[in-house]
Amino acid sequence: MPRTLAPRGAAAVTGGLALIACLTACGGSSSAGPADSRGAEKVVTVYSADGLKSEKGDGWYDRVFADFTKKTGIEVKYVEGGSGEMVQRAVREKTNTQADVLITLPPFIQQADGNGLLQPYVPQGADKVNGADKSTDGKWTSVVNNYFGFVYNKKELPEAPKTWEELLDARYKGKLQYSTPGVAGDGTAVLIKSMHDFGGKEPAMDYLKKLQANNVGPSSSTSKLAPKTDKGELLVANGDVQMNFAQSKSMPNLGIWFPAKEGGRPTTFALPYAAGLVAKAPHPENGKKLLDHLLGEEAQRLVSEVGGGFPARSDIKPTDASAVELTKLMSGVEVFEPDWADIDKNLTGYVDAWKSATGS
Repeated sequence: MPRTLAPRGAAAVTGGLALIACLTACGGSSSAGPADSRGAEKVVTVYSADGLKSEKGDGWYDRVFADFTKKTGIEVKYVEGGSGEMVQRAVREKTNTQADVLITLPPFIQQADGNGLLQPYVPQGADKVNGADKSTDGKWTSVVNNYFGFVYNKKELPEAPKTWEELLDARYKGKLQYSTPGVAGDGTAVLIKSMHDFGGKEPAMDYLKKLQANNVGPSSSTSKLAPKTDKGELLVANGDVQMNFAQSKSMPNLGIWFPAKEGGRPTTFALPYAAGLVAKAPHPENGKKLLDHLLGEEAQRLVSEVGGGFPARSDIKPTDASAVELTKLMSGVEVFEPDWADIDKNLTGYVDAWKSATGS
């Protein structure tokens, strides 16, 4: 299984509010949760990028949150949105903090740290996480490793496209879409990968300007592009390995691929789900317990089989069928490490350049 380095996706936000789902019998209420014998609330609120919870209730979050509640009696309240949206929401709530745990993708986890949204906490099991997959100051650590990728419709395209340049062909006009950079983690990843593959900001923007002729338009949700691709409404879209691999179990026409620059090798980079304890969290002790649970051996062994991703702990070596298939999928793909410090510092400028180039 490939070693990950350091970040993924977004869900639509209705009416400016993210979907709030209670994963135990709370009926979706936002009222105070149950209390323990000392009167402390037995609840923990998680703000997360999408991809690990399934609409069918069989995703990694569904399983590990249910196990956590059964084990501790602590109810999990879940708020889902785009990577950037979750950080922005937490920023807006800094004077009245609502979230206990924030889980998002790079560069947004670094952005959250830079905005003072995270407090130090090193979960149990974090010593088994590779150094590049966690912060040096204990503010965040990866709980599920993952990689950026693209999807295609296997029914309409017998073979996956191989290069970025192929996507400029007229056959993809109105049949190609990627999520919005700066809003969706996977959309931001399109910028990161194209700048790497084309050798800098300017050549990447020149390419994305050309690609805009085929692009359907902006999308705040990466997760909704896969169903459109499976149905044939799209031929190609962006995504990430974990989310798309999990979706492919119920979407038979969905295939995963990694674009290369013409004459080069297919590339990708790590997009882990990184988790941190929120500063001034209303239930910090419950948040710590949840972070410990997410990095526990039992939860980590379910990452590939249930979640379609890669364990964050290096000592967990799954051998289930999904783990074998994921390893095969990554074979021959060059994994590079972005300069996250540069991206964190210049993300606004990169997104503005993309807007200018594409007229978005």
